Amino acid sequence: MKFIRTTLNSLLLVQDTVEKIALAFSVGVFLGFSPFIGLHTILGFTAAAIFRLNKTAVLIGLFINNPWLMVPYYTFATWFGIQLVGLPSEVSLAEISLRDMLNLEFWYWIASQWKLAIPAFIGSLFISIVLAILSYVSALF
Repeated sequence: MKFIRTTLNSLLLVQDTVEKIALAFSVGVFLGFSPFIGLHTILGFTAAAIFRLNKTAVLIGLFINNPWLMVPYYTFATWFGIQLVGLPSEVSLAEISLRDMLNLEFWYWIASQWKLAIPAFIGSLFISIVLAILSYVSALF
């Protein structure tokens, strides 16, 4: 709770319009939940510099998606993308146990599932747009 309070206080001390702070925060949320895993911080600083957004607000939005949320979020985003575009015909679903992960054949199977990247990309892009819009509206209030 103390972390949230200090984060909100740091945003309140920014000398900028409310709309511009909300926009910077929503850009951070969009990039934080976007499909560009590993590039979030670089893209956030680049967007803040190009569009002259508040870097603090962008970073706060970026880091809402943390390592604890990434696996459930991207799993849900992939499922959502499959609902939008369908499951590629080359992808095979299988029951996986912990023991299977020790076999080399399991990792070949994982590599063969690369076509799931398309639904994962589309699902997380769509959800990140929705979350950015919701965060802009909530940040205004």
